[in-house]
Amino acid sequence: MNAYFYTLGCKVNQYETQAMRQMLEKQGMETAEFVLGQPDIGNAVLVINSCTVTGESDRKLRQLLRRCRREHPQAILVLTGCMPQAFPEVAQAFTEPDIVLGNAQRRDLPVMIERFITDGCRVAAIPPHEKTIEPLTICKFRDRTRAFLKIEDGCNRFCSYCIIPYARGRVRSKPLDTLRREVEDLAQQGFAEVVLVGINLTAYGQDLGLSICDAVETVCAVDGICRVRLGSIEPDHMTDAVIDRLAMCEKLCPQFHLALQSGCDATLKRMNRRYTTAQYRTVCDRLRKQFPNAALTTDIMVGFPGETQEEFEASLQFAQSIGFSRIHCFAYSKRAGTPAAAAKDQVPNAEKARRNRLMIEMGERCAEQYAQSLIGCEVDVLLETVQADGTVEGYTDTYIPVYVTGGREGELCRVRITCEQNGCCFGDKTE
Repeated sequence: MNAYFYTLGCKVNQYETQAMRQMLEKQGMETAEFVLGQPDIGNAVLVINSCTVTGESDRKLRQLLRRCRREHPQAILVLTGCMPQAFPEVAQAFTEPDIVLGNAQRRDLPVMIERFITDGCRVAAIPPHEKTIEPLTICKFRDRTRAFLKIEDGCNRFCSYCIIPYARGRVRSKPLDTLRREVEDLAQQGFAEVVLVGINLTAYGQDLGLSICDAVETVCAVDGICRVRLGSIEPDHMTDAVIDRLAMCEKLCPQFHLALQSGCDATLKRMNRRYTTAQYRTVCDRLRKQFPNAALTTDIMVGFPGETQEEFEASLQFAQSIGFSRIHCFAYSKRAGTPAAAAKDQVPNAEKARRNRLMIEMGERCAEQYAQSLIGCEVDVLLETVQADGTVEGYTDTYIPVYVTGGREGELCRVRITCEQNGCCFGDKTE
């Protein structure tokens, strides 16, 4: 029997999809990524791993479910992920899925599929989160040279725009011995880089009496792993002590995705974020001191309720002053069930789009400036994907895309950067 997977949302979801794929492969199923518009898959299993971070995410999910049921009428359609966990009554009312499964017990997926095949009756199971992290592990990751590795789940923060604490529960961390074994398996499969991810990554260990440093040190100690990279991190968790300890980890990539959301203190307060712009800048300065070649990337939201033109301009100027190497910009989208959705002074959609365009343009200039600063430098590049023209795309330790002539997938090589275009670099191997 075949099983197909379609993943929406973040890197944590991608990890969890891989874990579910391996579960079904152990049951003898052939698995693959699902592509919209592909021929009818017959009575195969189709698993949709959902995201619910915005109202727009839910709208797209509904469209996807309807399309999949229409184009693949005989498929066993499974809905799992954040949407059913956050809104179980809504998800269970959907008529398209045959199986509805939340975030808490995906290890039951093979049993639920077997039950549906045997009984032909719709199955739904959305239990509450347990106090410990769900025991998911992987030994491969979508045929890549980099593997996303989930080490933490849940969030205790309750930012005013965010539904994720309801979809993911409270902070839960993967024990170090489990983490070590998982990384050893990935190293044996030839993965050179591991990206540590979580819902609130730098909250790792709060429930175990540990810190994110313990996780990084554990992964760095595994032979065969050349690079360790952090996913999104929270500024107020990056204390001087944490940064100093991380700086001792030679395999840790000097690229830090430091969540900003807004460069205006008044907006940050309404968001219920736990830092000021001054504190954020101090963290950036400390990271650059301890990691001299560090690249800082971030997320920035525009058009949050109550954001005035003056607040937006302050955010724009602050972000530009930090000198990010890459910025992910997005307009605020209402998420039902959060305080921000009911807030007054909602910014009109047209104005949000205008602000988003301006922030994106500034971010593109910053990305180009950072990439241009690498011209003439020699950098280590982990090669990943062969392009149609024969060049191989890879990434520096600061996560800058580089196109290299020659080389092979999975190779870590020394490259001299010769030019830049649209934030991407081009170079030649020096070895």
